[in-house]
Amino acid sequence: MRVVVFGATGMVGQGVLRECLLADDVESVLVVGRTGTGLRHPKLREIIHRDFTDFAPIADELTGLDACFYCLGVSAAGLNEADYTRVTYDYTLAAARTLAEASPGLTFVYVSGAGTDSSERGRAMWARVKGRAENAVLALLPNGYAFRPGFIQPMHGAVSKTGWYRVLYRITTPLYPVLRRLFPGQVTTTELVGRSMLRVAREGSSRRVLESRDLG
Repeated sequence: MRVVVFGATGMVGQGVLRECLLADDVESVLVVGRTGTGLRHPKLREIIHRDFTDFAPIADELTGLDACFYCLGVSAAGLNEADYTRVTYDYTLAAARTLAEASPGLTFVYVSGAGTDSSERGRAMWARVKGRAENAVLALLPNGYAFRPGFIQPMHGAVSKTGWYRVLYRITTPLYPVLRRLFPGQVTTTELVGRSMLRVAREGSSRRVLESRDLG
């Protein structure tokens, strides 16, 4: 299986990339990002690409792929709707449209979030925008899926780019087993999310929107 990962320097992307590199049936992993991961691995190749609204310049590099794991995201805190939409919707759809042409049979997994608003009409701005992105991905790609994890505990050295998230995760790390028992359908890990993405790429899923309880 040949895969591409967007957002591999973020917390979820780090976890997904790790699972891809460990998987025996993944023969190559292409990472597309604006900064490098700093990793070296025989399976791994990276493309530094600055303009995430236009992937046409690298479309030839995106052919023959079996799966895309789209993990790029940003917190809505402090952003207006236009700026949040640019990252959450515009970037996602630019990648999805390019891949739909370059590798039309691939599986596209979009990392959304618990509470996303599929109606696109709710009061929470972030939930509406993510719902719009989900709906567009599912309409565009026959093998498109949306993952809606709730609380994600970083594992194996995965680190959030957001400072206050890093503080939160330091606090919750020793509490994770308790949280998992108390909220089994709402708590997952970067490892389980990555493995779930690979499972969907291999086998598909009867549901195109997978909630946290479905991710291990």
